[in-house]
Amino acid sequence: MTSDERSDKAKTGMVSSAANPGLVRPPLVYLGAIALGLLLHFVWTVRLVPHAVSVPLGGTVVLVAVALFLWAVRTFRNAGTPVPGNLPTTTIVSTGPYRYSRNPIYLSFSLFHLGVAFWVNSLWLLVTLIPAVVLMSFVVIPREEQYLETCFPSDYLPYKACVRRWL
Repeated sequence: MTSDERSDKAKTGMVSSAANPGLVRPPLVYLGAIALGLLLHFVWTVRLVPHAVSVPLGGTVVLVAVALFLWAVRTFRNAGTPVPGNLPTTTIVSTGPYRYSRNPIYLSFSLFHLGVAFWVNSLWLLVTLIPAVVLMSFVVIPREEQYLETCFPSDYLPYKACVRRWL
């Protein structure tokens, strides 16, 4: 389907104009969950691991998350499709980290959250990661997948069949 056909369908209400036009913006989901976890941590501190382990483990996970995020964003940019979900997708990307995960940016957000939880050494940050991942898995990603299936059925459906949602 060409971008003109997608535009025509979007104008007639047959398909959304973007993968994620809603209020549930993925970066805000994770930032909100991190903020809530930090607030709970400062109100009632519950440690995850010994302090000697928390900073090196958390720092390593955060670095992996940042590297994955940068790799995924670069791959999107090289393919010529926008990164923000509220802009129209121009192509299905199946190279780079997208060979292993359909959602490496969301995976990087989750890893970042996990890394911060270990770095701060907070059980509450780990607990608030759970609803963030549930919201992404059952609200945000299905809506985006429906958009991609509608706009790129011949490309997205085979890709979806071969590559896992998270990892």
